[in-house]
Amino acid sequence: MIYINRFFLNAFNQLRNFYLNSNFYDQKISKTENRDLIYKPSPYLLSSLIKYQKKKFKIDDYSLDDVWNDKNLSTKEYKNLNSFFWFFSLDLKSSKKTTQSIITNWINNNKKFQKKSWDFDLTAKRIIAWLSSYNLTYEESDQNYRNIFNKFIQKQTNHLISEINRSKDVEDKLIGCASIILSGLCYKNEKNYITFGSNLLKKISKVALDTNGFPRSRNIKQLIFYLKYFILVKEWFKESQTDIPEHIEETIYLLGQGYAFAWQNIGSDLLFNGNNNSDNKEFDNYLKRLGYKFKNENFDFGGYAILRNKKISLIMDIGSTPNSKYTEEYQSGALSFEIITNGKKLISNCGYFYNNNSKFNKLSKSTATQSTLVIDDNSSCKFINVNKSWLVNKGLKIIKKNTVFEKNYWKINCSHDGYLKKYNSIHEREIEFYPEKMKFIGMDKIIKKKINHNYRFDVRFHLEPGVKLMKTQDNKSILIELSDEGWKFTCENFDINIDNGLYFGNKSSYTENQNIFISGISNNQTENIKWEINKI
Repeated sequence: MIYINRFFLNAFNQLRNFYLNSNFYDQKISKTENRDLIYKPSPYLLSSLIKYQKKKFKIDDYSLDDVWNDKNLSTKEYKNLNSFFWFFSLDLKSSKKTTQSIITNWINNNKKFQKKSWDFDLTAKRIIAWLSSYNLTYEESDQNYRNIFNKFIQKQTNHLISEINRSKDVEDKLIGCASIILSGLCYKNEKNYITFGSNLLKKISKVALDTNGFPRSRNIKQLIFYLKYFILVKEWFKESQTDIPEHIEETIYLLGQGYAFAWQNIGSDLLFNGNNNSDNKEFDNYLKRLGYKFKNENFDFGGYAILRNKKISLIMDIGSTPNSKYTEEYQSGALSFEIITNGKKLISNCGYFYNNNSKFNKLSKSTATQSTLVIDDNSSCKFINVNKSWLVNKGLKIIKKNTVFEKNYWKINCSHDGYLKKYNSIHEREIEFYPEKMKFIGMDKIIKKKINHNYRFDVRFHLEPGVKLMKTQDNKSILIELSDEGWKFTCENFDINIDNGLYFGNKSSYTENQNIFISGISNNQTENIKWEINKI
């Protein structure tokens, strides 16, 4: 059946590709209207998505005569070039004539659909770049160029509308919706573009976000991505003096609550479920300039618990596994936790490695790279490879959770069933914090529902690169040197050691780090693994 399905899928894809390259399809998406560019979007609205270079370059500094035919470009270079987002690094004093000739050359080389240059994501970004750089791409041009430019923007938009429901990537769909709406606003095409894009944006919100506006993937990076694009679309509506759809305002409000909870309240990136270090302070400044203020005082939100004061933040993953289709970047780190002290990570997870073709991608999804319990080197979730992505095949459910937050006492208690089927065991974790004593007391329980053979377990506590560890002579404590702070980790009943590992906190890279791990053999019906972290 697998081979039969693959055969029909390949046959369908070949027919689809033949259709997209046909004259019939070209005529379909070439049905455009004689419309002039009315709304000209401000480039600064894209500053949340684009890192503007301080040093600007003139278009004449680029040698672009034959670049569209350069077959030696890497995939990344090709995408960067054909998205035209590099236009935002150009000096505004650049030659408009040269810039417009580059666009003309691109159009001449890509008049009809080509799979590579008309990739959905590239086409959406290219529309946004061309329209948002209108002062170079459109101003001071002759009418013949403007007619070609206007028609080709519409032609590319028609292609997006034709293909957007086939795109499987939600983020690509969101970018596609944004570009379709921008085309509608620029050319005052209410019926075909604005309404279509707005309605689809509403559907995406319902599919990708839960009732609280948090991504169903439980991915914080994704939440911020959604928020940036929804705000961008709203600002385009606002600037063009077009009524803003209510669902966009509502979605921004909900996403903003998640952003306040997962970033603004603590000012640090949390390495859970596909997130990396990103430093969103520039986005905070962007929000401030545009007058956005978000607030969230919950302790439990989006499947995470966050308890904090001015000095300490305690964060734990207390959420169940998402539906399998939302687990492309999910990491099996249920009950993993992080501790932030005075803006520095004391306990961390290892982060996420994004390259699906790398062995590090699967490794970064494993429970062993999270600060939580591992049984027999098995993860709490099972993954399968689907179209080169590791998705969860068998997830876990949170059985119970409880949070206490008082001035002098914090507690997070939670348990999951990820080890129930294979090991007949429940993992329950309780972390208490005493602010006056600056002491964390943790208890990891392995609760066996049936008599089971003895098995090995590890409880790992990962640290960021550069954090120094030293084991004491009695082998019962490990000293942690974190900048100008000292902490002591202890566990009385089980062996504790220091191990080397890999840290994926910075996107698409890795470096060595260390972790503390408690190891033992589970012999009892209920195994109580008690540990402490004290400031010294």
